[in-house]
Amino acid sequence: MSYTMETSATGAFDKVVERTVDALEDEGFGVLCDIDVRSTFEEKLGEEFRQYRILGACTPALAHEGLTAERDLGALLPCNVIVYETDDGDVTVSAVDPQRLVGIADNDALDSIATDVTDRFERMLSTVGNGTR
Repeated sequence: MSYTMETSATGAFDKVVERTVDALEDEGFGVLCDIDVRSTFEEKLGEEFRQYRILGACTPALAHEGLTAERDLGALLPCNVIVYETDDGDVTVSAVDPQRLVGIADNDALDSIATDVTDRFERMLSTVGNGTR
């Protein structure tokens, strides 16, 4: 069972992160947080890890609509988009599948929001990626 939507991307890792943030902004998302997992593991654990960033993406209007329909939805927000280096040195961009995410809430009022976010993520992935999913 997949819980993400993903694509491969060409270019240097940091440039792919920049393109991802730009593509998210083009789709109406703001990036509320940017977690550099590699740096955190090095600093906190003294461990090396692949390049890996977690971007917490949010569209305020859709978040407002969702939280109005389901007060506890905030436990699932923001929607995470990850950019990471694969074992082969390629770069993958992956986003949480909004349909699966809001499916946890079992609230039909969230269906249209999940569809909207899914469409936006698909366009973002298409913009950033090499056309693979």
